[in-house]
Amino acid sequence: MEYQPGTHIIASLTVNRDSLIRSCASVREQIEELINQYQLQKLGEVYHDFPGGGFTALICLSESHISLHTWPEHGLINLDIYLSNFLRNNDGTVNGIYETLIRFFSASVVHHQMIRR
Repeated sequence: MEYQPGTHIIASLTVNRDSLIRSCASVREQIEELINQYQLQKLGEVYHDFPGGGFTALICLSESHISLHTWPEHGLINLDIYLSNFLRNNDGTVNGIYETLIRFFSASVVHHQMIRR
């Protein structure tokens, strides 16, 4: 099988309602739904809430990863989604996850970078 580059999206988002980015509880269920919807293979996960608010989430997938880091005091989310195309083309999946998370947080995109790798 010939290697096909996958899509890697790195983005900074802002939110007006910081309640969704104070704790990982709100997004954890959404991430699980996305993993099931797109039939991804979860290998492990770490969700960590910081004292005073904000969280880090890292979901390791056989296809690669999804990570989120939040700063509610700044209304900021840093998002990183990468899925390889080793066994199937996941380009649409990366874009679908990205768009769903933007809608979930009612976020605006400050910076967006898409890398083919």
